[in-house]
Amino acid sequence: MNLAETQQTTARQIPDRLTTPLVRTLKSWESLLLLVAIGIFILNSFASPYFLNAWNLSDATFNFTEKAMIALAMALLIIAGEIDLSVASIIALASTAMGLVMQAGFGTPAIVATGLVTGLLCGAFNGVLVTRLGLPSIVVTIGTMSLFRGISYIVLGDGAFRGYPSEFAWFGQGYVFWVITVELTIFAILAVIYGIVLHKTNFGRAVYAIGNNATAANFSGIRVERVKFILFLLTGLMSGLAAVCLTSRLGSTRPSIASGMELEVVTMVVLGGVSILGGSGSIPGVVIAAFVMGLVTFGLGLLNVPGIVMSIVIGALLIGVIALPRIYQNLRRK
Repeated sequence: MNLAETQQTTARQIPDRLTTPLVRTLKSWESLLLLVAIGIFILNSFASPYFLNAWNLSDATFNFTEKAMIALAMALLIIAGEIDLSVASIIALASTAMGLVMQAGFGTPAIVATGLVTGLLCGAFNGVLVTRLGLPSIVVTIGTMSLFRGISYIVLGDGAFRGYPSEFAWFGQGYVFWVITVELTIFAILAVIYGIVLHKTNFGRAVYAIGNNATAANFSGIRVERVKFILFLLTGLMSGLAAVCLTSRLGSTRPSIASGMELEVVTMVVLGGVSILGGSGSIPGVVIAAFVMGLVTFGLGLLNVPGIVMSIVIGALLIGVIALPRIYQNLRRK
């Protein structure tokens, strides 16, 4: 190798300034989302004089915390190349089971345990169908979406369960400190746990590997089916926890509870930068996306925008977030 080639090789080894961690962070999807969140916050503060009230901002967290709890687990599941569209129906079934336990005379601990166990069992049912029988997760969970909510309708009909114990209201209506709600505190703790699991553990690396190439991951020694089964269990458990919080906040159970929430959860995950095709994404992105969606829906609510318009906004967000990367790639090719 002559001197000129040696100098060229040495020059290529010097890292470019654009690849420094700081620049990569500033150019990341999470940074863009954070700027969007700040912009929405500023716009909302000008749009409504009631927005900057501390208690109103506290109430705004109820718009997203229950969905965000599920989104944390859903993010891992989608990164692994699967999806669960039955999460809202799991909430309905878990809430119905809690109502039955309450009607039987049991107290708050038994009610909460019933919600969590019901969610876990529903997640296990989905996981078995996908990992043991090899069925596509989107088909399985569309089926169980109807199955779980159908059971709730059979049990309740047009009725509702009311009369939950007063201490049960703490989960969905309580405060830990000043305006910091119990739900927000639970979500923050879960976000830290899921962030560590996904980004700092071998399990998280296995999730990414499966999402990028499940066959290669299997040949490299990763127990793909077991990892996916665990992810379905986690998604079911988070749905059960969301059922506890939502039922506690509403103080009643109806078979229509949480209708349409699965769309918002998936939107939250994809908006957070998780590829719908699997293999990439981060927990910080999902957390920021949760706040973005919460600010959007709360701001529209303060402006008395009808719920159907909010649904249109959420649907447009989902389509836009999925379409924008593809459009960007096509433009770069041209």
